[in-house]
Amino acid sequence: MGGAPGLVTTCAGDTRSQRRHADLVPTIEESPHRPPHVDTAAEAVTTESTAAGPTAEPIVGPITGSPPDPAGRRPGMFNSLTVPNYRLFAGGQVVSNIGTWMQRVAQDWLVLVLTGNDPVALGIAAALQFLPTVMFSMWAGVLADRLDKRRMLVVLQVGIALCALVLGVLDLTGLVELWQVYLLCFVLGVFTAVEVPVRQSFVAEMVGSDRLPNAVALNSTTFNLARIVGPAIAGIAITTVGTGWVFVANAVATCAVIAGLVAMNPAALHRSPALRRAKGQLAEGLRYVRGRRDLVIVMALVFWVSTFGITFFATLAIVAATVFHRDADGYGLLSTALAVGTFAGALLSARRGARARPRLRTLFVAAIAFGVLEVAAGLMPTFLAFAIALVPVGFAVMTFMTTANSIVQISVEPQMRGRVMGLYMLVFLGGNPVGGPVAGWAAEQWGGRSPLVIGGALAALAALVGAALLARSTGMTGRMATRTRRLVGA
Repeated sequence: MGGAPGLVTTCAGDTRSQRRHADLVPTIEESPHRPPHVDTAAEAVTTESTAAGPTAEPIVGPITGSPPDPAGRRPGMFNSLTVPNYRLFAGGQVVSNIGTWMQRVAQDWLVLVLTGNDPVALGIAAALQFLPTVMFSMWAGVLADRLDKRRMLVVLQVGIALCALVLGVLDLTGLVELWQVYLLCFVLGVFTAVEVPVRQSFVAEMVGSDRLPNAVALNSTTFNLARIVGPAIAGIAITTVGTGWVFVANAVATCAVIAGLVAMNPAALHRSPALRRAKGQLAEGLRYVRGRRDLVIVMALVFWVSTFGITFFATLAIVAATVFHRDADGYGLLSTALAVGTFAGALLSARRGARARPRLRTLFVAAIAFGVLEVAAGLMPTFLAFAIALVPVGFAVMTFMTTANSIVQISVEPQMRGRVMGLYMLVFLGGNPVGGPVAGWAAEQWGGRSPLVIGGALAALAALVGAALLARSTGMTGRMATRTRRLVGA
């Protein structure tokens, strides 16, 4: 992919470029795999940018790529929406995410209807939809670095819409069978496994590196808003018109994303040169991450927290049923309380992302806070107290997730972003097949509260260990090292 018009790049060896890269990337040591001729995301700024000096510590500087406000006001919470291409994308995502959540509820309900409320069948459907992420996300990252991301997303969204449409037609005509649902779950999972890394890395192309943290947080905001609205609409729609029309509605909603992608101005994208097809590019991406100790620690923390701490898809149902003896309505209330917290966390992250770059300190503090709050929630004596406690838990976990995503995206070279994000999605979701069964086993052995208590403790411990490793790294000096050592009590 060629450089976008109006994009100013600097040559390797330029002193100002090196200072800005050092300010942006929280590296512990320089990667031996970094090509000296490749410009970084930090070194690519629009002609509207104003020069900014180096910051005092990694990833804490003010956002420098937004046009200066004549009145001296700081960038607002919705700063990324001033970019026309991102505005088109975000508008389509709002509609599509609501449709996606509607389909998830309708699909689960259809499986239960077809099997006579068999929970094993429901688990199989979920596993088939998730399995392709483990299989293909890394390869999807390679394709994202090679091909035009916008065109890829159009094709993938068409495939996702067709999956929903086929399932809807089969359901409406009364021809749907369980094996067909399984097959479509797997096919949809393949499209999604490729689409997510491409979409994640495409965000930087739409808004540039300076607005990237804000855009990542806004994406989380729309996703969590849809998580609240979509299931509620689906519940009403399933009762009134049936599951088939919900699938058709999702197919139509997906067209909103396609329309937004098609309407974009490709010349305004912050593109990096396309990666030429060659052998060993997947391994090259793995070597790049391995050579960046900071990325290794961040991804290891994300894997540990997501595997053992973020197991709400299993733990909330367990607590509702076995601890507080509630039915599906109680489980729904707990899910809503968690979603309210994640939505609030995403909004605050969007506000913070518009004004400052993501901080490693924020990442570790959020992970520790999440672990402590999850343990506290697991010990709550009543159902109401537990539901209320889930709100700050959701807030902390969303802060952790958006900060980790922003740090990974903003600190890698553009030509590596697709592969790195493919690996990121793999470590973020790859532990789910382990975390879910472990949570169930712990609940069976020590009671329904134990997965939350154990998972929260492990998340906090992982954050403390990761912070200590960074603080003791030889390349980490200055205020960041001092503050990290103080944080972990070293």
